[in-house]
Amino acid sequence: MREFATTVEVTRRIAAPAARLFELLTSPGRHHEFDGSDMLRGVVDDQKITAVGDIFTMKMHRLGRDYLMINYVVDFELDRRIFWQPAPGDLDTAGGDAARLGVPAGYSWGFVLAPESDDVTQVSEVFDCGLLENDWIIQREGGSWINGVHSVEQSMAETLAKLEILAGN
Repeated sequence: MREFATTVEVTRRIAAPAARLFELLTSPGRHHEFDGSDMLRGVVDDQKITAVGDIFTMKMHRLGRDYLMINYVVDFELDRRIFWQPAPGDLDTAGGDAARLGVPAGYSWGFVLAPESDDVTQVSEVFDCGLLENDWIIQREGGSWINGVHSVEQSMAETLAKLEILAGN
């Protein structure tokens, strides 16, 4: 039996329409603008996300190393939900195993939008470590695995705060 949660969720009430927020979330080229982890550096090909099955590749940086993550959209409901499963996008991130390139590790990131009115939306960022073998993601480094400084929850809260500012512009 697990002694800790395998899903982390942080919610913020944002004074913006769900459609405006979803537009930002489905634009991978904008993700680095509201990234609270300070790991995102840009996108390889800035194509709008429109459906389950879409793929986008992010340029990442963590602990002094640049790398790529391929993201497979696994849940998509217009103006309500978007989730993706990351996969190693370069040989180093795949642990030197070419067979792991582009293969999702079983965890997912996403956002759930719950409009309260035309101009106010509850936004939840959700991380689900999925498979039991991915429990290390939440437990690693005292919960500060993202950048060695902030916990997963702190980084998610910062993401939502930045998203709110960006949605207001």
